[in-house]
Amino acid sequence: MEARHSALCAEEAEDAVKELRAELAKAGIVLPSLGLDPVSLAREAPCPLVELGRCSVETARRLAAVLR
Repeated sequence: MEARHSALCAEEAEDAVKELRAELAKAGIVLPSLGLDPVSLAREAPCPLVELGRCSVETARRLAAVLR
């Protein structure tokens, strides 16, 4: 049962990353390091975290503008 839950959590996290990537792309924003945090996936009972990663200053400003 726990393995099934972990698999569903990972699948849900991957879907969230895809959704975020698509929405950012619509706004003209690319976060090159966007993905799942491998450390959170390696735990005995994975609870995936989304890694937003690094971006350029220009990208950070564009992201801030979209959030405003």
